[in-house]
Amino acid sequence: MGTYYDNSIVPDHLKRKFDVYDRIRELNIDMGSFEADVTDLKGAGICGIIFHESGLVYLSGAGGGPGQMYDDPARIKEGADAAEEIANSMIKRLHWGLTCGGEGGDLNDVIYMVKALGMVVSTDVDFNGGPAVMNGFSQRWQSVFGGGAGEFAVDGEDENYSGVHARSAIGGFTGRFSIEPEIIVAIPPELSKAIIQNRGWVFPLPPAVLKTVTAARR
Repeated sequence: MGTYYDNSIVPDHLKRKFDVYDRIRELNIDMGSFEADVTDLKGAGICGIIFHESGLVYLSGAGGGPGQMYDDPARIKEGADAAEEIANSMIKRLHWGLTCGGEGGDLNDVIYMVKALGMVVSTDVDFNGGPAVMNGFSQRWQSVFGGGAGEFAVDGEDENYSGVHARSAIGGFTGRFSIEPEIIVAIPPELSKAIIQNRGWVFPLPPAVLKTVTAARR
């Protein structure tokens, strides 16, 4: 497991005993590469991740899916599949956000998920499937980090429940996609402080910081 996680506030009886990267490999989640996924903030109006010294990590939302949702099982499935793919991309983003600076942290140091919000695109006032669409997002985090609704659960039970989170799923938005979810996760404050002290609180990185981080990898 991660060194920061092992030394965290989590009591031993609630700690994960599995490597989340083993689950990621079994789920065939593409984790990308440093060259492709660690970029700079030049010209950016927003960022993908904000690290707070408390250990809270805020991931910006991302949109995806074929378009407006309505209460048809096949359409709901398309939206849920898109939500799962967005979760995959966020897990990859979080991996590089945690690892790119060489502070010694990675996804195994994530303590637990905190809160997710899913904005589901539907102008149908009778639409009831927002939570079902958002389930694709929530269940993927549980599959990777632990939870009774994840793919590694047996009869609703998993080895750990750190992928479970508080959640809201809200419909009624317009847009050319199906869902835009966001999530807040918790990491050990010591890791968050190490990241902030080394390279700042934002990911992607300020241009000068990216040059420094890239040079340190050579």
